[in-house]
Amino acid sequence: MDSSRTAKPIGMGMRELIVLLALLMSLNGLAIDAVLPGMDEMARELGVLDGNRRQLVIAVYSIAMGIGCLVPGAYADRYGRRPILLLALGCYVGFALVVSLLHDFDMVLLARGVGGVLAAGLMVAPMAIVRDLYEGDRMARLMSVIAAVFITVPVIAPSLGQAVLLVAGWRWIFVTQAAIGALAAVWVYYRLPETLTEANRQEINLPVIARNMHAALVNRQSIGYVLGTLLVMAGVFGYVNIAQQLYTEHFGVDDHLFPMLFGATAAMMAVANITNSRIVMKFGARRVSHTGVMVFITVSALQVWASYYHPGDIRWFVPLMACNLGLLGFLGANFGSIAMQPFAHIAGAASSVQAFFRMFGAAMVGLVIGQSYDGTARPFAWALLISSTLALCFVLYSEKGRLFRRLNVKPPTERIIP
Repeated sequence: MDSSRTAKPIGMGMRELIVLLALLMSLNGLAIDAVLPGMDEMARELGVLDGNRRQLVIAVYSIAMGIGCLVPGAYADRYGRRPILLLALGCYVGFALVVSLLHDFDMVLLARGVGGVLAAGLMVAPMAIVRDLYEGDRMARLMSVIAAVFITVPVIAPSLGQAVLLVAGWRWIFVTQAAIGALAAVWVYYRLPETLTEANRQEINLPVIARNMHAALVNRQSIGYVLGTLLVMAGVFGYVNIAQQLYTEHFGVDDHLFPMLFGATAAMMAVANITNSRIVMKFGARRVSHTGVMVFITVSALQVWASYYHPGDIRWFVPLMACNLGLLGFLGANFGSIAMQPFAHIAGAASSVQAFFRMFGAAMVGLVIGQSYDGTARPFAWALLISSTLALCFVLYSEKGRLFRRLNVKPPTERIIP
């Protein structure tokens, strides 16, 4: 049944749309970042002796979410964005509650994996909704504004997890996550209109799905930006995987100070996304993001230098890490909008295959980065430098060796406001 007919949602304004899409896209981040302060307590209670093994609570969810991204796009192109979102939200809530009840670490990992797969629609459908409504630099601007809102999650999520731990155990972090997911489901059900038009509905059969995904995958204009996003995001996943160990073990930061430092570095992403939303219409997504990736490489090289000549000095690491994360605000939304530009008629399938490569690939590389932690910041610093340099190479492939071009695209009429 088409839930867009039964729910009878009323039209929403742009501000409400931005906040809702930001919330939906941030829920998976909440499922990762809010857990960070509770990892020590969880490891002790569940008998996890290997320090690096605790990272699997984060990595398994991220990898599973990436794999799950392959599925919902095709169904979103057939049945609409709303049903996929509501199904993903139901699974998100259910498996968060399941994790809160488990007493075996391997079962926790299994539940996190299954929950990550089934909640992947929260990554795919919002991108398809944005592509339904906008294209070109206007899409990049909207994605930057959305990102500026949902980036507040990694800023506040560790503090939220820490606040829960002050009054309850780590299990209540997952109960809190489920409660927020349930509120999001109610909001979607009553307020979000369907944005998929009848003209763009696709059939559900393997040849059509394969053809659409293949088209989204082999397009030269798009694939370099997808792989570039994968690589720079891998650094973020690696950072999240090792953050608790890096701050508390290598830099000797107090457990209660860790969420604040982690949030402070992540806050730069919100600042950068707000800045990007203001300048992208003037300079264009390509010019801004190409400049951003070059500066990212430079900052990453400084990270490598600092890891050797100022090891263990958090006064060097935190400012440089804040710069790295801030620069992502000029990369993520712009790379994503450029990659989605050619696929107005198959936005769901394109969003699925691109989200798969971004999330699964970044999570796998991030897992390798996390597991390479050796008690210093050096492996992580080298990973940032290598991944950003390769990202620039892939962008050059998509642009046929020419950077800083601007393509003018006429934006479509906004359709969500009645």
